[in-house]
This record gives sequence, structure tokens and C-alpha cells, in this order.
Amino acid sequence: MPAMETAEFDTELSLFKYDNLEQLPPEYRGLDEAERTRRIEDALDALGDDVVILGHNYQRREIVEHADFVGDSYQLSKEAAAADAEYVVFGGVTFMAESADIITDDDQTVVLPSMEASCPMAGMAEALQVDAAWAELTAATDADVVPVTYMNSYADLKAFCAEHGGLVCTSSNAHRAFEYALDEGDKVLFLPDKHLGENTAHRLGLEGETAEWDPWDAASADAAAVVDNDVILWDGYCQVHERFDPSHVEQVRADHEDARVVVHPECRREVVEAADVVGSTATIRDTVAEADPGETWAIGTEVHLTRHLQRWHPEVNVVPLCGEACMDCNAMRQIDPNYLAWVLEELAAGRERNVVEVAPEEKDLARVALDRMLEV
Repeated sequence: MPAMETAEFDTELSLFKYDNLEQLPPEYRGLDEAERTRRIEDALDALGDDVVILGHNYQRREIVEHADFVGDSYQLSKEAAAADAEYVVFGGVTFMAESADIITDDDQTVVLPSMEASCPMAGMAEALQVDAAWAELTAATDADVVPVTYMNSYADLKAFCAEHGGLVCTSSNAHRAFEYALDEGDKVLFLPDKHLGENTAHRLGLEGETAEWDPWDAASADAAAVVDNDVILWDGYCQVHERFDPSHVEQVRADHEDARVVVHPECRREVVEAADVVGSTATIRDTVAEADPGETWAIGTEVHLTRHLQRWHPEVNVVPLCGEACMDCNAMRQIDPNYLAWVLEELAAGRERNVVEVAPEEKDLARVALDRMLEV
């Protein structure tokens, strides 16, 4: 089975960690925007301070406009914990809702409007795959390998990293997580995004000490050769960010003479090298917010954030890096605004739908991995 097909298959399997998968009832499927907006606002009025809505930067306008907070996944989870609302409705994907459940208090309930919103990249590093790879890689070396997982991963992978002396990182602090891992051990295994891992290795001057582990073809992989390197990169990636290539940077600069380019570090190494600014979604937002009127900025990330920036900063010429070919996130797309209306009306009626709850032991270990991140 080709890698992409396998990833999609594994991502679908991951949904069955939750036995409360529910589809949108038929009566909600035909709502128009005006009716949906009215019903959402009525439900929010009824719920008051008992609910907080989180909207990820990559969500569509119809979700973001109802959000109490808009940002990246870890930032939003912290906002939810600080808000102290009984219900946290996360307009994001499964791993984000899991992170919110890990970080928030036990008396807070996390709801994901659609359980089908499951990140393909997170699905590229499933627990069984990682366990098998870990056994093979560690058997091939006497060196200490420390696992580090990107925030964009499932709770069980975060727990795995904690159990083996590792930690979690964001795109902003990945370099510090690498430094921690290499101080604590001899080598780092970074999952699941090889591009963020490669870009981080370059930042630390370790570009000559990296190798990829292909979980889709592990039978033919040479574990001894891979662990001969200091940085082992899991062969996973974000479909949205991998789409960008250096020709897009060249074209946008040809189309806009004074254009500057800001990209996410989940992009390929060649794209990062060609960009003017590289950083998290927060960095991308700040870059545009701080731009002078009339400047042109090409955005190399999920297209909904580009559209938000166009609305939020009309004085800046904000363009998508790859034009009409830029992608939205397939997983984020699963949070149809009608799902939001449904789960909010159900909460207002005293019924919980699509609750995301991480198992207690897994949650405790995942917290350890997050705490280690905060320490560095």
C-alpha cells in the first residue's frame, strides 16, 4: 500500500479510539448561514459562561467568527484552561481536542464538533508503528535515543515520549526540545513531521547528522545506518505544507515585485531557505500585523489563515504563496459550521455530543511530556 493511502487508512482507524462517534443529524444538514448563525447565537446566549469556543487559525470564517479565541493549537488549549468554562468546544482536529483535555481541569469537558476531523499527519505516527520502530532502532545501537514529538500528534504518542524520557514541542520551541534531547541522550527521534525536524536540525547546525526512518517500508530499512546519525526523522508530513515548492516563491516574486514571503517550518527545506521569514502561525500572524500599509506578503501555510489575514489587515496586500493551488486542510474542513450549531444546541439542552476524553494513565504521561517542554 502506498504511503499516502496507508496514512489515510491509519488516520481513519484512529477515530475508533472514541466510541461516541456521531454524525450530523439530517435536520441540521440544510441550514443556511443566516439560520445557522441565529441558532448558534441563541445557544451561546443560553450557555453563557459555561462554554468557550476555540477556533484554530486554519478554520473557516464561519467557525472563527463565533470563537472566543483564535490561534494555534497549544495556545488555544492554554486559553481554555484559563477560561474555566465547563465546556470547551474546539474548532480544530482530534489531536488538538486531546491536548485541550490534557491541559484543562478534570471538571472541564472538551467537545469536538465532528470526530471525523482527524489530522492525516498525526495519523502517520500511530502507536503500533512507533512501538515497532522504537524496538528496531534501539536494538541497533547502544546509544541513548530520546523521542520528541511535535504537538501535532495523538495523546498516546505524547505519552510514549514521556515514558521513554522524551517530550513534546511546538514549531516555535522545537530547537530547544532537540537540545534537551541531545543533552539527556545521544540521539533524537523526531516525530511525526520530517520537514519541521529537518529545518530544526539545520537551525542547530546538525544538517549533516540526519537520516529518515520510513515506517511504510521498515522491512527494507537499515536501522543500523539510520541510528548512526544524531537526528532520526520520522517520514511524516503535512499535506498542506508539503505542497509548497521553491517555484511558488519564484513565481510570487515575479508577480509582485516587492513581495516578501513568510512560511511555516512544516514546509520543505528548500522553501524555508527561499523565504524571508519562517515561523509558527503566531509568527505569520504577527508578521502581517506588524507590516507597513501597502506591503505585500505571500503566506506559505493553510489557505484559511491567508484569508483571515486578508480580512483582518486590508491595508496589507496578503496573497497565498501558491495562488489558487493553495490547499485548505482536509481535516479542518470536517468541522462544518452546522456541526457547531448542533453540538451547541445539544449542550444548551443538557446533552453532550462528541466528547474527547484521554484515558487517565495516558493523560498523566502526556502531561509529563508537556511539562518537560515547559521546563526547556
